[in-house]
Amino acid sequence: MPVWIGVVALIAVAVGAEMSRGNDIRTNTLWYERPANRWMTEALPIGNGPMGAMLFGGTDIERIQFNEISLWSGRRMATEPYVENDDMGGHQAFGDIFIHLGHAPDKVSHYRRELNIDRAVHRVTYEYEGVRYQQTAFASHPAGVIVIELTANKPAAYSGRVWLTDMHEAQISTSSDNHRLRSEGKIGNGFEYEAQLHVLHHGGKLKRAVPENPLRIPVSPFGVSFEKCDSVSLILSAGTNFKQDHTTEWLGEHPHAAVTKRVDTAVKRGVESLLDEHVADFQALFGRVSLDLGRPSPELLAKSTRERLTDYTQNNVADPHLEALFCQFGRYLLISCSRPGSLPANLQGVWNHSNRPAWAGDYHSNINVEMNYWPAEAANLAECHVPFIDYVDSLREVYAKKTQKHYGEVRGWTLQTMNNACGVQSWKWNPPGSAWYAQHLWEHYAFGRDIDYLRETAYPILKEICHFWEDHLKRRPDGTLVTPDGWSPEQYKYEPEEGVTYDQELVYDLFTNTIEAADALGEDEEFRDHIAAMREDLLKPAIGSWGQLKEWEIERDDPEDKHRHVSHLFALYPGRQISMAQTPELAEACRVSLNARGDESTGWSRAWKINFWARLGDGDRAHRLLRSLLNLVTGTKTIYGDSGGGVYSNLLCSHPPFQIDGNLGATAGYCEMLLQSHAGQIQLLPALPAAWPTGSVKGLCARGGFEVEMTWKDSRLTSAVIHSKSGQPCRVTYKDKTWESDTKADASYHLDQNLNRQGDGNVTPE
Repeated sequence: MPVWIGVVALIAVAVGAEMSRGNDIRTNTLWYERPANRWMTEALPIGNGPMGAMLFGGTDIERIQFNEISLWSGRRMATEPYVENDDMGGHQAFGDIFIHLGHAPDKVSHYRRELNIDRAVHRVTYEYEGVRYQQTAFASHPAGVIVIELTANKPAAYSGRVWLTDMHEAQISTSSDNHRLRSEGKIGNGFEYEAQLHVLHHGGKLKRAVPENPLRIPVSPFGVSFEKCDSVSLILSAGTNFKQDHTTEWLGEHPHAAVTKRVDTAVKRGVESLLDEHVADFQALFGRVSLDLGRPSPELLAKSTRERLTDYTQNNVADPHLEALFCQFGRYLLISCSRPGSLPANLQGVWNHSNRPAWAGDYHSNINVEMNYWPAEAANLAECHVPFIDYVDSLREVYAKKTQKHYGEVRGWTLQTMNNACGVQSWKWNPPGSAWYAQHLWEHYAFGRDIDYLRETAYPILKEICHFWEDHLKRRPDGTLVTPDGWSPEQYKYEPEEGVTYDQELVYDLFTNTIEAADALGEDEEFRDHIAAMREDLLKPAIGSWGQLKEWEIERDDPEDKHRHVSHLFALYPGRQISMAQTPELAEACRVSLNARGDESTGWSRAWKINFWARLGDGDRAHRLLRSLLNLVTGTKTIYGDSGGGVYSNLLCSHPPFQIDGNLGATAGYCEMLLQSHAGQIQLLPALPAAWPTGSVKGLCARGGFEVEMTWKDSRLTSAVIHSKSGQPCRVTYKDKTWESDTKADASYHLDQNLNRQGDGNVTPE
């Protein structure tokens, strides 16, 4: 059977299998009726953790822009002697693949460009001169490659050329058999990098070619042309000599051998095997959570994602399925840009088309990198949290050294606001930043209950950050402990001062997490009691003259201040010092502050506010913020004020410009609206909005090692299942109802609408 017939048959079988299971593959799909013109607002992302790509879906010339997470400019090691604001450089773009097909857009019909986030597969289909063409692309984590496959429903349909570009003007070579293009370079800080692109074909022939350059981007003098091929497949891998080890000055082996091995292995296996493995790997993570907020009508599914966003934004059309898609898109992005063994997601995840990205595409410690990982545990993606935890662990000694140079003889460490992959820092010191990092190490244990991880990784780091605050806190004559040099991000007009609420709340959170960690380990009692006593002496949040939660100890809060940061409400979310149940007066003060701050702001700020309102139990206000975030925008110019925030047509969050934290913070907000577990109990549907009267969710996680599924109808719970993964005691609440019980590891507990136990509770989760 000819290859082109086999490919078409496989596609038909795959689509038919999805439909036969009653799972319309369109429902978790972003799709568009024309190619992308703009990288930031229209191209669609794929990624395998360390590598990412943005695809445009062109028919004349297709562009695939790609990145690798560890390619950074700037210094690898801090400047000696000490400088306050070091050269941290920025995340770098890697290169592009261009495919010249020559299919004139004005002669193309039945065009569709889509990203299926269930399978993490990008696909373009169209007809041109009587031939049906298809481009399929995916980024395989197991294989470490990006694959682009071009197929058609007629033989010998493909003639064109492929070329590779490099964003640092490195030499690009072609192999002797004309099948492989290779770029290799070195940037000024010593990081070496390499990309290899292998071209496979069935039928026809390949030869070396000089590409045209209609996009006027610097290109190699060499490319690969293909003539009368039935299909063409491209396999790309890229890497650097970055090594996550400061003792080697972050340098490892040249990437050539590793990149070559990945490409060679993938070439031998073939596209079908790579795709099967990729989908299985991706769905093992993505498939853990399902969310149904209302089935979409055929009329809605017939509209492109941009059309639906336009209706949603401009015409106030209710589209709960689009809202569910946006939630799951955040999970898709986190899986695609944060996998164990690689660096964590930066300000743009792993996707970056510039060597001078906004805010350097950095690790921003005063909200942004933390927000990236808010959904990791609750949205059942704990493995995706690991790169951030490893990053923190790898930088402890680096940060301790600079902390001592700035603060003098102190133990432990903290950090500045802007950071690169090697821990080189710049801009303002963020004294409680390390305490915020520590919260993530604790949460990974709180959800997963891995006692060995707590003992060997998390607790030592929590303890050394506590040492910093033991040495740095100031004790007043009345015994109160205050942070001596705090600021409320990013309120520039005030100098650092004592007792800033943001700082105080983060230190309280650090001490609380450390106390509970010591209790879980059953050790270090003397230190635990010492930290507990210090926590009692900390200056606590206070209510101001107009009922607000004070941002500073000094009364200076302005009810007209619409600042994007709401840092003094950390204790409400993601902290747990303030709650509706335990501190109702302070929770009400948070409500007053939020009302004064307003909803309109940057994209990520709107995402944070979804979580705030969910913690306050106001689902309708949280949903209003969600609608505000799902606001279709097109501008990419940096704006800090109340305009410009929203999402682009590709659903990437607009600060503006693009920042991935808004996507991921919003996904965390969905989790908080449907399930909360920060207050020592599992709350079901704590902030369900009226806009989601009927629905279901499966796979959300709760602290204590629990996984939860729920159904609801007419805005009331109808059933719940609690899966206990670690056998911890469990307390579940829904409105005024409570179910409380010991549990067995790997057992499931079925509850009805009144939280009455159903069945024997011994069903093992699938």
